[in-house]
Amino acid sequence: MKNQSQPVYLKLRDQIAAAILDGRYAEGAMLPSVRALAAEQGANPLTVAKAYQQFQTDGLVEVQRGVGMYVVEGATERLKASERRQFVEEEWPAIRERIDRLGLDAEDLLSPA
Repeated sequence: MKNQSQPVYLKLRDQIAAAILDGRYAEGAMLPSVRALAAEQGANPLTVAKAYQQFQTDGLVEVQRGVGMYVVEGATERLKASERRQFVEEEWPAIRERIDRLGLDAEDLLSPA
């Protein structure tokens, strides 16, 4: 359960990460340009550039100057490991706490309301 009030660049980063994990941006594939993604998302290009910069910093994409930005080999597995760690360490405890607070058990979670 990620913070709904997080900055726009982090929301974009999460959307791009999901697209990589889902295979919409495969390893070796070029990401949309900053301007194209900004137009598609209705975001400021500087905001998109900031989201892309995080992927560069994490070594998940590489820039080919004058050509574009590409997803590097191994990015999917590294991203998946990072997302799993974040879920288990940060998101799941809050979900578990809410389940306990509401008095739900496994049967409640598996059957529709």
